[in-house]
Amino acid sequence: MNWFVEGLQGSGKSTLIEKLSGKYPDHQVFREGDYNPVELAWCAYVSKEKYEEILDTYKELRQEIEEKSYEEGSRRVICYTKIITDVPGFHKDLEQYEIYNNRVSKEDFKRIIFDRYRKWNSDKMILECSLFQNIVEDMILFQNASDQEILGFYEELGKVLADKKLHIMYLASEDVAANINVIRKERSDDQGNEMWFPLMLGFFNESPFAKAHGVSGEDSMIEHFVHRQELEQRICREIFPGRYTVLKSKNYEDSELDG
Repeated sequence: MNWFVEGLQGSGKSTLIEKLSGKYPDHQVFREGDYNPVELAWCAYVSKEKYEEILDTYKELRQEIEEKSYEEGSRRVICYTKIITDVPGFHKDLEQYEIYNNRVSKEDFKRIIFDRYRKWNSDKMILECSLFQNIVEDMILFQNASDQEILGFYEELGKVLADKKLHIMYLASEDVAANINVIRKERSDDQGNEMWFPLMLGFFNESPFAKAHGVSGEDSMIEHFVHRQELEQRICREIFPGRYTVLKSKNYEDSELDG
């Protein structure tokens, strides 16, 4: 079986992954930013030519880049966020080669995701945020896609995944605003300065969705998260019936992890 761990930011995905990896020690864990057979979040996706150009540009990081790079046909995947460096501009430069946030066309976005899922034929994996979070967030905030368009995307993807062994473990937050307030504090530095929340709020406020709808601020972002959670659970019900379990965020029994 392959386990897809999904849910809103701060819903407890990391804890659930630890529980699943303890229950299934023979399964490989894929967290955000890792090289992942189906997900490209926090990774640069480039041609062979662009890859060589990046190596030439950052000669002092050549070994580190090569160690965190993977070949996929004519493309290269660079897990650049796994490279710890103070070289000016490196992470910002490679960020532009991600597939999210309108960095590729809608057509290429869909093609890349579907191609990687079609080629995926592995088993015994535990995957974090690899089916919903980054794709749905992108389609809502950057592609301005309607719920029906997103459901249509997943209806097609569901057919690609029809013969794959998978089960979705979805962590549902009963109080999204309270959940966000908790992680605001958790993701702060030693002086109590919030690190994650200002970045997330800025990300939302600057998105094409927010600008098109004339919304901004914390309340609007919470509304977005509530809507995203409802939509993702709808995708589970309509596209993956019998292949998902909804768990109450941070309030479930280990006995519920059998799928």
